[in-house]
Amino acid sequence: MIFDKLKRLEENLRILQSIRNNYSISDLLADKVDEWGLRYGLLESIQIIIDISCSYVSEKNLGIPKNYSDCINMLISNKYLDKPLGERIAKMVGLRNLLVHEYGIIDVKKLYEFLNHLDDIRAFVNQIKKF
Repeated sequence: MIFDKLKRLEENLRILQSIRNNYSISDLLADKVDEWGLRYGLLESIQIIIDISCSYVSEKNLGIPKNYSDCINMLISNKYLDKPLGERIAKMVGLRNLLVHEYGIIDVKKLYEFLNHLDDIRAFVNQIKKF
């Protein structure tokens, strides 16, 4: 399961990078379908990160997380993720929660700026693949 999710996350990264390379913020604001593509791409990618993290916590018996951020923190404390990267990944859980629970009031410009941080997702994939 984790391998399949990593493949899906890498595919999502390619698509998100394509959005970053080929669309301006004006393009996304002008076309709701493209904006929704960005929203869903980010949401799904972050959810995959959460799924992988919580699966590792369970598989490796790292503890019982209280929430999604706990899964990330357990990976950090058990050296599956380095601390600076893990802290940035944990912040993505907050973005996921906003996308899920406050869909209508998300600032598209901030979502677009998030595309400048795709390297954090790549680094997550690389660190998880080591294990």
